[in-house]
Amino acid sequence: MEKIITSINDIVWSNALIILCLGTGIYFSLRTGFLQVRYFREMIRLLFKNTSSATGISSFQAFAVAIAGRVGTGNIAGVATAIAMGGPGAIFWMWMIAFLGSASAFIEATLGQIYKEVKDGQYRGGPAFYIEKGLGMKWYAVVFAVATILSMAFLLPGVQSNSIALGIKNAFPISPAITGGAVTLVLGLIILGGVKRIGKVAEVLVPFMAGAYILMALVIIGMNITQVPAVFALIIKSAFNLEPAFAGVFGMAVSWGVKRGIYSNEAGQGTAPHAAAAAEVSHPVKQGLVQAFSVYVDTLFVCTATAFMILFTGQYNVVNPAGGFLVEHLPGTPIGSEYTQQAVNTHFPDLGGGFVAIALLLFAFTTIMAYYYIAETNLSYLMKEGKSKLPLWVLRACILGATFLGSIKTAESAWALGDIGVGIMAWLNIVAILLLQKPALKALKDYQEQRKAGIDPVFNAQKLGIKNTEEWEEPQKAVAV
Repeated sequence: MEKIITSINDIVWSNALIILCLGTGIYFSLRTGFLQVRYFREMIRLLFKNTSSATGISSFQAFAVAIAGRVGTGNIAGVATAIAMGGPGAIFWMWMIAFLGSASAFIEATLGQIYKEVKDGQYRGGPAFYIEKGLGMKWYAVVFAVATILSMAFLLPGVQSNSIALGIKNAFPISPAITGGAVTLVLGLIILGGVKRIGKVAEVLVPFMAGAYILMALVIIGMNITQVPAVFALIIKSAFNLEPAFAGVFGMAVSWGVKRGIYSNEAGQGTAPHAAAAAEVSHPVKQGLVQAFSVYVDTLFVCTATAFMILFTGQYNVVNPAGGFLVEHLPGTPIGSEYTQQAVNTHFPDLGGGFVAIALLLFAFTTIMAYYYIAETNLSYLMKEGKSKLPLWVLRACILGATFLGSIKTAESAWALGDIGVGIMAWLNIVAILLLQKPALKALKDYQEQRKAGIDPVFNAQKLGIKNTEEWEEPQKAVAV
C-alpha cells in the first residue's frame, strides 16, 4: 500500500506541478505589479479594519482562520523535512514560493470574495463557487469540491494529528492513542459550533501560538546573532548549488522547498479562498490583500523561525540522494519535529521537547479546525439549502475518525497522503485561477482608482461587467477617507 501511495504522490508532485506553481506566482506578480511589495502597509492596515455581521466574520477572523490552515505541522516538521531532503537551500525556495505565491493567494482570495453567496445563513465561497459562477463549468466545480472534501476530511487531518501525537510522545510519556483521543474530543466540541465558533477560537489561539513560537525563535536568534550572516550565506549558496557540502541536492532543494512551501503556506492550493469568502468587507480586494499577507506570516515569519533555530544549532541531517547522508549531526534521529526539539534543547535543556510539542499541538490543531471548515463549505456547495443534515454529520464523523487514526499510523504514510491531497487541489485550483484571472484584476484596478480618489473602496460588480455576483448586486455608498 505504501508503494502505491508513493507512486501516486510522485505522479501528482512531478516537476510539472512545481513549474506550474512557480510560473503562476511569477505571472501574477507581474500582472499585479508586485502588489505583495507595493501594498504591504495596506495589508496590515486592512487586517483590523472591518467588523463581523450576521452572515460574515471580520477580516481578522478570516485572516485567523486562514492562518490556522496555513500554520500547521508544515511549519515545524515540514521545515525540518525540507532541510533533511534538500539541504539548507530548500529554505530559499520556500521563501521564493511564499513571495511569489502571495500574488497567487491574492487572486484566489479576491475571487472567493467576488463570487461568494449566502447559504445556510452565512457567507460561503471558494474555488468550487468561483469555478461554476465565473467559468460556467459546473462539472469542474464539482470535481474540485469532491477532491477537497476527500483531502480535507480523509487525507490531510492525519498529517496534523500524527505530528501532534509524535511530538507529545517525544516530550511526555503519553501514548499516541490517548493524545489522539483527546484531540479528537476537543475538535468535535469546536466544529459542532460551525464557522462562527471556529473563527472565535482561531482569533484567540492563532496570535498566541504564532507569537510565542516566533518569540522563542527570536531569543535563539539573539543568542546566535553573530551567526546570522553565515546562515543566510549557507541558505543562498545551497539554493544555487554553490555550497560544496550540498552540491548533490540542488534539484531536491528546489523540489522540497517548493513542495513544503506550498504545503505550509497553501498559496494557490485553493484552501484560503474559503475563509476569505466568509469575511464581511466592502470590496473583495480588501480580503485579497489580507490573505496575501497571511502567506508572509506563515512562511517568511514562522517557517523562517524554525529554519534558523535548526541551522543555528546544527541539529539536522541531510540525506544523500545516492544513499546515506551528506550531513549527519543527529545519528538515528527520525526526520521531522525532532530536529526542532533538539534545536531548542541546545539552548534550553529539557525545554525543547515540551515547548515544540505544545507548539505542534496548537499549530496542528487549529489547522484541522480549518480543514473541517473548508470541507463543510464544499459539502454545502454540493447540497441544496435546507436538505438533510445527515451528510454534514457523516462529514464530521469522517474528519474526527481520520484525526484519531492519523495519530496512531506511521508518519511516512500520513505525509504521503497529505502531499497527494495538497497536490490534487493545487492542480485544480491553479488552472482555474489562471482561466479566471480577469475579474480579480478588474477588481484590483477598481480598488486602486478608488484609493487614489481618496475613497474607502466599495465594489460595484455591474459597473465592472462582472456577472453572477449576487451578493454584490446592491452597490454600497462610497465614503471619503
